[in-house]
Amino acid sequence: MEISSDKDYIYTSSELDYQEGQLIEEVKASSRESIQDPDAWLDEELKRNILLTSVDWVLDWARRSSLWTAICFPACCAFEFIAAEGPRFDMSRFGMEILRASPRQADLMITAGTLTWKMAPNVRRIYNQMPDPKWVIAMGACGISGGIFRSSYNVVPGYNKIVPVDVYVPGCPPRPEALIYAVQMLQKKIAKAKVVPDLSELPNPLRKGKK
Repeated sequence: MEISSDKDYIYTSSELDYQEGQLIEEVKASSRESIQDPDAWLDEELKRNILLTSVDWVLDWARRSSLWTAICFPACCAFEFIAAEGPRFDMSRFGMEILRASPRQADLMITAGTLTWKMAPNVRRIYNQMPDPKWVIAMGACGISGGIFRSSYNVVPGYNKIVPVDVYVPGCPPRPEALIYAVQMLQKKIAKAKVVPDLSELPNPLRKGKK
């Protein structure tokens, strides 16, 4: 199939060359001076470029804004935590949307559910493998005091018997809103933490033996 070359163009080749040449000349005429770099921000006053804060505030802000949760959910309260991780409650706004399978990558343990003495050593092992600083939220009545199974011979009467607990969330089970409130309480606690110790609190080997 042949394509006919007999076609009428709107512009001739000479007219196109003329228009292109005219456009180039206009660009040349308007490009006599160099365009200055947009660096006016460098001349702003220093007060707009200086932020006064403390090391404690910066590190506490980073820690409370990126809580990474270790997987440690022995029983039924874990389902409420799963609901809190869903899109309706959106736990990712607290920087904790990913559950860490390795405790060495986590700094928060949410102990949701009944804990038996048989499982207690494993829970303590997970806690010990978490790097400092680390925090614990006891979620639900079983996590706080053993709940309705407290009188059983094989149930731990509260996670605070084996690991230190920072925030308690009552309920059987507590709703996701309660867990979110507990996370906010923990964030306030972290915000008040002192990261850099005072010089008076540091050990001084020269003071040994002195009263």
